[in-house]
Amino acid sequence: MSWIKGLIGGAIGFVIGGGAVMLLARQPLESEATVAVGYIFFLVGWLLGVGVWEHWAREWFGLPVKPTPTRESHGAARYFMFSTDHKVIGIQYLVTFVILLLLAGLLAMVMRIQLLNPSQGILSDQTYNTIMSFHGIVMIAVAVATIIGGLGNYFVPLLIGAEDMAFPRVNALSYWFVPPVGLLLVIGSLFPGGFQSGWRAYPPWAEQTGMGMLLFLMAFFTFGVSSILGGLNFLVTIARLRAPGMTWSRLPIFVWSIFSASILSLIFTQFVATALLMELLDRVGGFTFFAPNQGGGAVLYEHIFWAYSHPAVYVMILPGFGLMLEIVAHFARKPLFGYRLAVGGFLAIVGLSGIVWVHHMFTSGLQDFIYAGFMASTELISIPTGLIFLSALGTIWQSRMRLTTPMLFALGFIFNFAIGGLTGIFNADVPTDINLHNTYWVVGHFHYTVVGGEIFALLAGIYYWFPKITGRTYNETLGKLHFWIMFVAFNLVFAPMMLAGLYGMNRHVAEYPPELAGLNRFISVGAFVLGSSFLVFVYNMVTSLVRGPKTVANPWQLRTLEWQTTSPPPEHNFDHPPQVLAHPYDYGVEGAPAHGVVAAGAALAPASE
Repeated sequence: MSWIKGLIGGAIGFVIGGGAVMLLARQPLESEATVAVGYIFFLVGWLLGVGVWEHWAREWFGLPVKPTPTRESHGAARYFMFSTDHKVIGIQYLVTFVILLLLAGLLAMVMRIQLLNPSQGILSDQTYNTIMSFHGIVMIAVAVATIIGGLGNYFVPLLIGAEDMAFPRVNALSYWFVPPVGLLLVIGSLFPGGFQSGWRAYPPWAEQTGMGMLLFLMAFFTFGVSSILGGLNFLVTIARLRAPGMTWSRLPIFVWSIFSASILSLIFTQFVATALLMELLDRVGGFTFFAPNQGGGAVLYEHIFWAYSHPAVYVMILPGFGLMLEIVAHFARKPLFGYRLAVGGFLAIVGLSGIVWVHHMFTSGLQDFIYAGFMASTELISIPTGLIFLSALGTIWQSRMRLTTPMLFALGFIFNFAIGGLTGIFNADVPTDINLHNTYWVVGHFHYTVVGGEIFALLAGIYYWFPKITGRTYNETLGKLHFWIMFVAFNLVFAPMMLAGLYGMNRHVAEYPPELAGLNRFISVGAFVLGSSFLVFVYNMVTSLVRGPKTVANPWQLRTLEWQTTSPPPEHNFDHPPQVLAHPYDYGVEGAPAHGVVAAGAALAPASE
């Protein structure tokens, strides 16, 4: 198995790298220099062990490479191995990050148990901070990578009529950077003191705490490298591998959203990688980038960090927008309203997202003249977001909606993100933000945006494409039960959080004013119900995967190319190269041909109008 070989290779690499530091620099095993250099060699050994050597690097030395596993040669075991099949990599991403989502949700339940009482909870302050930081960074990783890495990897090549991604081995490499991230976070949380800086890793706190914080920084940096590689691969794939007739104006809207998010991922992830590298150099190499008493400054870190981390919000949410519009158009059985406006909205968000980061820093003591421009740019970015909402609402208007489970989650996305977007306007206003900053208002707003938006879209996509991925159908009644429990509980949790913020409850703390105890107990009970909804989801997915009824190629009777091949798709996606003839959303358009045809000029599974 690739995992076992990878761990063996990683252990050998750590011994070589760490041992070299101990011998040449006379550093003890427990020194940060030994651990940091040892990790670099561990990562190289891990990647070589999981398959980079056998399936790629051997040819660099003139040696024959081994073929990567296929469905015929390894069956289900290929999901645990170094595969270059984009569908296998998509499943690897999806399963890994859904497990991390469930883990982060479980930690949220622990935090809400702690907050049942205003003081003297079940956790120490240090342990609470570590759990809060772990929950935060894992949920950020889930939001950044699950749709684009999981569903994007699986379906973008299918949607554009390609056989695979442009760089299949780089695609596999981007996934295999991920398991060490989880390993470092788990190990780091077990060190005395854990990591307590929150997911943002602000200095000087992130440079003064123990070994667990070093592992946190290296994990964050490693995840950034994976994101950069993935963004590059998607851009080249969409630009160069579209099927004949798949013009830019015929791209499915989900592909446009992945394209837009990939631009941001490729360009802006380098900022956070730079900030983390500077922190690592401060800790390990004695540099002083962020040391105020030696000419550095923590505000410098904030600028570099947020120059990435606000565009990162759009790396999370743009694929969610695209997935929501994709599902709404298909289940409304109408042409997507304002398709070109929605695409323009995506690209305008990409253009504007790099000039709004300072609204995260209105309380950082910057000069007053800086605020007005960034307040205006933050307000301005709501206009292209509004175009995307206009597209969704216009498509729904006077449609014949099919209220399937994916459609319910897409509609839930629209409702939740509208609240998240409207509450974000207050954070863009300098005087209001100064009062609301670092309170539970921000926690509620952020969760309405990311969980209420992106995670609802992720679940919509999982239900939508479950028949295509597995060849089986899920229980629709259980799917709708999951939606309604989750939707109601979600709003009963995060709307009151914003109310608690208005009353002055600070985030990132394990204690709060006693007069807010009743409100927090209400929130905690709602959180437990919200968490229980995922038990329905897991049960439905697992039982349907094992014994769900088998499905046909196009169970929803839709137009896009992924539904014009078998469920699940064959190794190279299509038996014959597709030819794209028309727009993917021409439902009800008289005389409109099929979006794409395969095999002798006839669609495999023509959509009903």
